[in-house]
Amino acid sequence: MGDMFRSEEIALCQMFIQPEAAYSSVSELGETGCVQFRDLNSGVNAFQRKFVTEVRRCDELQRKIRYIETEIKKDGIILPEITDDIPRAPNPREIIDLEAHLEKTENEILELAQNEVNLKSNFLELTELRKVLENTQGFFSDQEVLNLDSSNRGITGMSDESNAQNRGRLGFVAGVIKRERVFSFERMLWRISRGNVFLRRSDLDEPLNDPTTGHPIYKTVFVAFFQGEQLKNRIKKVCTGFHASMYPCPSSHTEREEMVKGVCTRLEDLKMVLSQTEDHRSRVLATVSKNLPSWSIMVKKMKAIYHTLNLFNMDVTKKCLIGECWVPSKDLPVVQKALSDGSAAVGSTIPSFLNVIETNEQPPTFNRTNKFTRGFQNLIDAYGIASYREVNPALYTCITFPFLFAVMFGDLGHGFILTLFGAWMCMYEKSLSRLRGGEIWSIFFGGRYIILLMGLFSCYTGFVYNDVFSKSMNIFGSTWSIEYNTSTVLENRELQLNPQYHVEGIYPIGMDPIWQMAENKIIFLNTYKMKLSIITGVIHMVFGVCMSVINFVHFKRYSSIFLEFLPQILFLLLLFGYMVFMMFFKWIQYTAKTDIQARTPGCAPSVLIMFINMMLFKNTEPQEGCKEHMFDAQSSLESVFVFIALICIPWMLLGKPLYIKFTRKNKQHSNNNGGLTNNMELGEGETPIPTGADTRETGGHGGHDEEPMSEIYIHQAIHTIEYVLSTISHTASYLRLWALSLAHAQLSEVLWNMVLSLGLKTHSYSGAIGLYIIFGAWCLFTLAILVMMEGLSAFLHTLRLHWVEFMSKFYEGLGYPFQPFSFKAILDSEDEE
Repeated sequence: MGDMFRSEEIALCQMFIQPEAAYSSVSELGETGCVQFRDLNSGVNAFQRKFVTEVRRCDELQRKIRYIETEIKKDGIILPEITDDIPRAPNPREIIDLEAHLEKTENEILELAQNEVNLKSNFLELTELRKVLENTQGFFSDQEVLNLDSSNRGITGMSDESNAQNRGRLGFVAGVIKRERVFSFERMLWRISRGNVFLRRSDLDEPLNDPTTGHPIYKTVFVAFFQGEQLKNRIKKVCTGFHASMYPCPSSHTEREEMVKGVCTRLEDLKMVLSQTEDHRSRVLATVSKNLPSWSIMVKKMKAIYHTLNLFNMDVTKKCLIGECWVPSKDLPVVQKALSDGSAAVGSTIPSFLNVIETNEQPPTFNRTNKFTRGFQNLIDAYGIASYREVNPALYTCITFPFLFAVMFGDLGHGFILTLFGAWMCMYEKSLSRLRGGEIWSIFFGGRYIILLMGLFSCYTGFVYNDVFSKSMNIFGSTWSIEYNTSTVLENRELQLNPQYHVEGIYPIGMDPIWQMAENKIIFLNTYKMKLSIITGVIHMVFGVCMSVINFVHFKRYSSIFLEFLPQILFLLLLFGYMVFMMFFKWIQYTAKTDIQARTPGCAPSVLIMFINMMLFKNTEPQEGCKEHMFDAQSSLESVFVFIALICIPWMLLGKPLYIKFTRKNKQHSNNNGGLTNNMELGEGETPIPTGADTRETGGHGGHDEEPMSEIYIHQAIHTIEYVLSTISHTASYLRLWALSLAHAQLSEVLWNMVLSLGLKTHSYSGAIGLYIIFGAWCLFTLAILVMMEGLSAFLHTLRLHWVEFMSKFYEGLGYPFQPFSFKAILDSEDEE
């Protein structure tokens, strides 16, 4: 039962494993997920550890898996998800088979990819050639054809042998260039030829696909007419520099037609070959995709095992691996069974051993949670990880957090929306957990039970406030009644009814719906919610101070109960606890129908003024016929309370330092006597004041043996001033419960009156159509402003009240988390990334 209220007990263990059983044993421990290993080779470089070769081997396997996964996603094949039957870490024989299979698959995919690139490159060249032949039909006029020599059918339009005879004829170069380079290409041709090149071009309507990347490429067909061999060489060099593809283009129309037919035939053959290649590639990838997720998990587990084995140390004889780890005491039998199963899996004749060793080092903090409590524990851990065995406030936060939220968010309608959202996430959590909706969705889904409870508690407080989208419910009827002069009441809205004559009994629960019509509704709700905020805040702080006793008792610091807890609780109760008592006393003592001890209903004193007078030792003249105090001897009692509260300040300031000074003198005296009476000044069963590393063992509770007395006095003075001032400021801080509750109710009322009521007040047929639009706007504003924005604001304020006002009374949060070697945690973290 003790572990429910604090972190679990953690033991430091030393395990001895045979090298042949190390892999399987660590694999079993990774499946259990209850061991945090310590690095015994912190001084050794990562590249000089024993299993670095195996880690590199795993890295290579992961590289191959990533490459195959990239190719699979490139083809649009969906990888299956593994949800239930998660594979275990592979044994050595399976590792060899997996490595060979991945090697074969990678080589096959690489060969197919290279062949596909080559085929697509040929297809692209033939496609460009066809486009050149088709688009140059209009570039050659009849006159140009007659002027061209019949031998001009190559890339150039002139023959080297007849260059002299054909000096007056035109040559040409045809090709394809990227569209974005056309203008620079044309400008360069003009410069090198001094305007003696005639360029014709035509943009391709359809983009071509890059054979390597598959991205679309927009290109332009061009033909450059020129004269002279020297100019031809220059043009070819410019085409090469601009990465333009040059193709042979006959000048004869008949030859071009025949060439186009030949190119089309080759393209059809290439399409068939490409289709067969892609079908074969798809079959290979589809076959691999069925096993790839399992292979990926197996390799990740294998790599994690070898990383963990690198934390072990080899003994002197090189026949045993030694490791140190933190293990929850409850899980020691589980760890021992995992070691036995690991040894049995490889048939090892020598069993593995697990020994618990003593240490002064502070263990990690481990709070065992489930899917319900995990969200609340995360709220506490966000403030700071609890010190080892320190009281865990997450258990109480499960109730106090949604309740304080609901006090600020009290609306039955808005609470019902939150409840529906939280219930939806809880009911379909198995399917929703597989969604990858980003960080925001992960936060909402992780806190689904918090949202559900916040919605349920908001429904309750909304029912108490009798507030549903700013309207009240008339369930029990009103306790106010009008027995006479009905016409006068209806004609005068400012008429104030006397509860002494017009109230019949007490409303069963919550607010009377008649207050919805009252002109002084806000004034009444202000005083009502303000007092509830102070009462709730003082009870919450008193509970926080009392929680410190649980820590003192557990760590056997019994002196702190008298030196710290007692003055703190007295200071809080005698001042602010007394103020809360007077609120209840005033409600009971003063009513509208009774006249107790000659007090009239209009003479009820203000609790706030009474508290100020109490602190300042002053009096306020009451109204005529009224009394200043609520009961006899109230002034004397208040003076005694203030006097005791003032005594608590030096009690907190000097008590603990003087106790430490006294025990330190006795300790020095016992050391001078040979240490035979060491720590005898401590009470029976009390933990001695820790030193050095012992401070970590006690979780930071106490431990001033090495500090000089001057620092102890300064430290205690800071804590005393902080507590005294924070008692006042924290009490006032709980007024945010009243402020946000009032703001939420007023925003809801404004949204109803200024938006939805406009549609409800219209009597025409067109108003019925407009009501749909107005209702949609009202729903949008309600969800966006009142549920989401106001809900986030109330959540943050509730979080602050727990972190600062509540947990600061007892919580230190100086620990570090228990991070076990767990395959599940490793796989989940990589999935989130």
